[in-house]
Amino acid sequence: MSIFSDTKAIFGGFGVTLRHMLRRPVTIQYPEQKRTPYPRFRARIVLTRDPDGGERCVACYLCSAACPVDCISMQSAEREDGRRYAEWFRINFSRCIFCGLCAEACPTLAIQMTPDYEICKRDIMDLVYEKEDLLIDGCGKDDRYNFYRHAGIGVTQPRGAGLEESMPVDVRTLMP
Repeated sequence: MSIFSDTKAIFGGFGVTLRHMLRRPVTIQYPEQKRTPYPRFRARIVLTRDPDGGERCVACYLCSAACPVDCISMQSAEREDGRRYAEWFRINFSRCIFCGLCAEACPTLAIQMTPDYEICKRDIMDLVYEKEDLLIDGCGKDDRYNFYRHAGIGVTQPRGAGLEESMPVDVRTLMP
């Protein structure tokens, strides 16, 4: 009984091999023909703009904190109206593993991943992308979301000045 099942398994394996040997090869001539990636394919990282045309990035540092290989760095700044932005933003694609954790951590949908997979350079320093290289003109995947429309821009009144707020307590007055 075991000889019969073993022989059946061997011929089953030969059958799979024979089917694949007789199939025509699928070869894509790469530079001329480009492979279309799947819709959820994650490759190149871009910085998007909000529907008003402003930068979406508020320099909250969540993307750099979520990055397992520490390839994202930035510096925050604040405008006169209280809106935060990234003064400079840098991604080192030679270290990036394209895991997508930075895009998932971004609360403003500023970092998004595109299916552009051709990021090959001869010089490794050309793989360090600055903010000007990453920033695109469009909104990316969600063209209706605007972070500052939902979150507001700045604090409009000092602490304790609201209707149902009490003034903050100075902790030094609580000492015995």
